[in-house]
Amino acid sequence: MSERVFIKQMEPNQWVEGLFTIQNAQLGLTRNGKPYLKCLLADKTGRAPGRMWNASEELVQSLPHNGFVRLTGQTQPYQGELQIIVQNIEPAKPTHEELVDLLPATEHSIEEMFNEVRTILGSMKSPSLRHLAEVYLNDKDLMRKFIQAPAAMTLHHAFLGGLLEHTLAVMKLAQAVMPLYEKINPDIVLMGVFLHDLGKCEELSWAEGFGYTDDGILVGHIGRGIIMLQAKADQCAADEKPIPEAAVQVLHHIILSHHAKPEFGAARIPSTPEALLIGLIDNLDAKMHMALIEARPDTPPDADLHGNFTEKIWALDNARMYRPDPLAGEATE
Repeated sequence: MSERVFIKQMEPNQWVEGLFTIQNAQLGLTRNGKPYLKCLLADKTGRAPGRMWNASEELVQSLPHNGFVRLTGQTQPYQGELQIIVQNIEPAKPTHEELVDLLPATEHSIEEMFNEVRTILGSMKSPSLRHLAEVYLNDKDLMRKFIQAPAAMTLHHAFLGGLLEHTLAVMKLAQAVMPLYEKINPDIVLMGVFLHDLGKCEELSWAEGFGYTDDGILVGHIGRGIIMLQAKADQCAADEKPIPEAAVQVLHHIILSHHAKPEFGAARIPSTPEALLIGLIDNLDAKMHMALIEARPDTPPDADLHGNFTEKIWALDNARMYRPDPLAGEATE
């Protein structure tokens, strides 16, 4: 695997073979009604659309919807994107050593990001919320998962360390925005951001590829986050450092409402200024990350992808992102 060509290194019309993760594998139909395989193929450096023409329904059903495959094929530029045209494909079970090349990971220092999160939480003025934060931070098993977990399976920050990177980014967004709104309670916002996705530590699995745990399917990260918070609040009370009941209730509400709308998975609509702010900046970071990953990929400088737009991105309302920087090449002062 050490000599493989990674997706980030691929150029148009290049032969491809080896192990990849496969995501969202499904059977499509061409305009002529012929079946084909469409999917996303990925390694630790990025993702590329995969297509296999004249793929049978039986073949598609034999592949994992989200898992690992071994394939041969060729890259092809299409509408501003480099896709992989598959010739042969089969399910695969990578070794632990091979997983290192397949699972993407944050490019930032885990230690530095976690220290930033600790520092931000330590800046809160509320003694009770600082103690609540310490109760979470002292949970070594939970924090081990927090710094390793992806933030999602396939969308934003879908890489090892992604949950930590996303959480820190939203905390920094909150710090930048809150001075504009003097009546916002900054401690509730910072604590709420820290807690909003912590349930993903139990919802997702990543030891052998990204997937959902039984707890993730049965309870989900919102439900698990609520259960965690109540247990930690009870622990604070046992430490004789209780959290005000109204604060616990509002933090519960933030976890329940951070997806903003029921159709996006929110159990409640944001009904406090702090919950509204968290829902907005959480969405901002997630969508900007997706837009930049798709529109500004790290492609070879001489790669000609024959187009200025990405394919439609369903998570961005099926928008096609415009790739070029309109000021590229202009001399700057």
